[in-house]
Amino acid sequence: MPDEKVWVQSSRDGHLKTSISIISHRQIYIDSCISALQVRTLQSLNELGLEVFEEMLDYADELQVGVVELDNGTVVADAGVEAEGGIGAGIYLARLCMADLADIQPTPFEIDGITIPGVQVATDHPAISCMASQCAMWQIKAGKYFGMGSGPARALARKTKELYEALEFEEFADVGVLFIESDCLPDEEAAEKIADACGIDPADLRLAVAPTDSVAGLVQVSARVVETGLHKLFTMGFDIRSIKTGWGRAPIAPVVGKATKCMGASNDAIIYGGETYYAVDYEPFDELLGYLKATPSNTSRDYGAPFYKTFKECGFDFFKVDHNVFAPARVVMNDLKSRRTLVAGRLNPAVLKESFGFEAANREG
Repeated sequence: MPDEKVWVQSSRDGHLKTSISIISHRQIYIDSCISALQVRTLQSLNELGLEVFEEMLDYADELQVGVVELDNGTVVADAGVEAEGGIGAGIYLARLCMADLADIQPTPFEIDGITIPGVQVATDHPAISCMASQCAMWQIKAGKYFGMGSGPARALARKTKELYEALEFEEFADVGVLFIESDCLPDEEAAEKIADACGIDPADLRLAVAPTDSVAGLVQVSARVVETGLHKLFTMGFDIRSIKTGWGRAPIAPVVGKATKCMGASNDAIIYGGETYYAVDYEPFDELLGYLKATPSNTSRDYGAPFYKTFKECGFDFFKVDHNVFAPARVVMNDLKSRRTLVAGRLNPAVLKESFGFEAANREG
């Protein structure tokens, strides 16, 4: 009789749960990393993401989300392609992308006296929730289908491998959950390619989709404000594992046109309106100060104009854009070693108003 493999994992309420699967050799895997009476309570990213996905389906009608099951068993949640979606759906997409390791809430955002919706994000797991999960580093290409993938399933496929090696992070799960930014719903070919990269069956794959030029799509972009700062620091060689907590907020860009124009406005929401706060355990102090000074978007040669305008001047070629511009407008760091709090960068409401297309409505009569 085959032996049992026992996975002991802790649920979100702190109680241990056990699931049993059959293998041919006796091994006992304890995923809770028990050491000195301390229990690791973090579930796999995809298990956490699955909880968010299933909750989103429970409220599909209220969130105006469509649900489709492909012939291969993959379940797709449509948050803006054919379905209407909205701010609520966008919050769920952001939670899914961060494997529910962050508190994500709508918040008012004022731009020169004009209040619009914004989103704020707080996480005590910034390196994992932002970079191991949320960061959009997976180009999904299958036949004519294209989209940008982010979320827990990225960790299963290890997109990109160098990042996970730097984080010393490895994901194990029997289910995959991915968000795709695309103006089309994926077909069986796309789902099978994603599942194959994750090493799972297509029937165990869950996909959520929204286009850039949708309300939900724009919400989830602004919810990347904390991640954008971590990504900038990571590309500079900073050890992002030293960031212990992260907080940020950004305005939610309005729908200003087709996908490319909305992509520009959504980038501007973070480049000119994003503000972040990080608690960092790092030394030496002078090195930390150098990283901080180089992080905000105003250090880029392409800073100062709406992103769409810059992108157009570059012939819509991303490789010609200075990637240093992809960063929050203002960055605050609380250095836990020196107990000092440092500030760099600034918000730029003038560019935000231009990018978002604010205009006065003439009052008749």
